[in-house]
Amino acid sequence: MTRMEGSLAPTSTLPGATAADVARGICRLFARNDIWCLPEVPLRNSRRADLMGIDAKGRVVIVEIKISRADLLGDGKWPDYLDFCDRFYWGLPVGLDRAPLDGADYRPDCCGVIVADGYDAEIVRPAPSQPLAAARRKVEVERLARAALRRHLVGLDPDCAPWGMPG
Repeated sequence: MTRMEGSLAPTSTLPGATAADVARGICRLFARNDIWCLPEVPLRNSRRADLMGIDAKGRVVIVEIKISRADLLGDGKWPDYLDFCDRFYWGLPVGLDRAPLDGADYRPDCCGVIVADGYDAEIVRPAPSQPLAAARRKVEVERLARAALRRHLVGLDPDCAPWGMPG
């Protein structure tokens, strides 16, 4: 995976850092490594993954993006994502203090960390594989594929949007 240079000193909030910038940098890193993802994917447990994708081997990846320390420390729902992916990452802006992610509450044994800006990203802690059951993976891959196809078609023809269907 690609590396970024010139990291800033860790801070609690970065002026101008947006979740969209972080997502863009991560998507670029993933695309170079044959991982294709969608933003804002609804899960079957009523949560919404910030980024959800599939790698070349069909493994499901979820990234939860946090752009401030308060946002990171206040998120108690993130374990709900682990049942829907083979790999889970935290996505943070370059320079955000990531020390809390080393604590037991954030389960560093099963969560990776990516730092990103609007142009690029770096995996600073790889996410260990926590393989989904084959049937569960099949369901999640099919749901993600259908969401991608739906978004693509509606992008081409907005009048084709089914009423009440989540993105």
